[in-house]
Amino acid sequence: MVAHLYVHIPFCPKICPYCSFYKEVGRRELVRPLLDGILREAEREAAGLRPVTIFFGGGTPTALSTSQLEELITGLRQRIDFSALSEFTLEMNPATVSLEKATALRALGVNRVSMGVQSWSDRHLQALGRVHSAAQARRSFGILREAGFENLNLDLMFGIPGQSAADWESSLRTTMELGPEHISAYCLTYEEDTEYFRRFQNGEFAPDEERDVEFFETAMRCLPQAGYSQYEISNHARPGRECLHNLAYWNGCDYVGLGPSAFSTRDGVRRRNVCDTRAYAGRILSGVSAADFVEEVPPELRVVEKNAFALRTRSGVSASNLPMDKVRQLVLEGLLILEDGRAVLTEKGKLVADAVAAELI
Repeated sequence: MVAHLYVHIPFCPKICPYCSFYKEVGRRELVRPLLDGILREAEREAAGLRPVTIFFGGGTPTALSTSQLEELITGLRQRIDFSALSEFTLEMNPATVSLEKATALRALGVNRVSMGVQSWSDRHLQALGRVHSAAQARRSFGILREAGFENLNLDLMFGIPGQSAADWESSLRTTMELGPEHISAYCLTYEEDTEYFRRFQNGEFAPDEERDVEFFETAMRCLPQAGYSQYEISNHARPGRECLHNLAYWNGCDYVGLGPSAFSTRDGVRRRNVCDTRAYAGRILSGVSAADFVEEVPPELRVVEKNAFALRTRSGVSASNLPMDKVRQLVLEGLLILEDGRAVLTEKGKLVADAVAAELI
């Protein structure tokens, strides 16, 4: 039984210059085909799917209207067994939050919201191409609380061009004062096929690894003081508020993805839907598979992938699954510790997690 469902809504009010996810500025003529396509795909995937977690990502799911979201969620409930559902997360842009929409989503069973604040500096928000202001993000947070949401995540970003150590500490401090249950803190990366990557190639941006390390260390120092545990390298939560959906990914669980560009891993097969809304809907509604990439994932590769992701988490990896000579060397270097038979990254190890994983896996 597959216990995790992802739904991709590609529409955005504006395309951010750093974002590499499949997205497009919402066009009215594509909404109807998208909704029909997702619901038709849900019918195909419903057998053996009983979600414990659901995650609506994007894009910006709340770029859809309240009535469109109601139609989509109600339609999914009619097609998929929601009886085991525990966590239902929906991503929001602060510019698309309203009390009407938030209240409706809460009534429809959404019980966790992830809001992409990124920064509390209007200067940095403008640099990132965001459509919201810091004041608007603060108001949106208050609206979500008013609507009854008791499990909120705020996304923050460091390594923004022109961002100082004081700027980053201020963003962390403002976030901690608001008191969300979960905080995701990511370093800006220059992904191919983005405006920021082109500007990086042209020499306009010059990443500073030492500065980024300093920012990362600042988050690891400050957030625990406010009651947040770093349960994964980029994710911090109050006790019991870890994101169950993301933990499923990191633990190598099967999941179903609906919508354009969505990945699924199920019964040893990984597939990705075509990264084009019109083509996705056209294929699904004509009875053709929307997948443009399919591969078999043998069990040994699943183990490797699971270990690589699990190493990023607080619980680490069973040392019995790893080459012990390399584990001992990394322990001597201060990058790993052994706890109850599990290899866990130290704070020093978290700074070079990818390199540690490459040594072990």
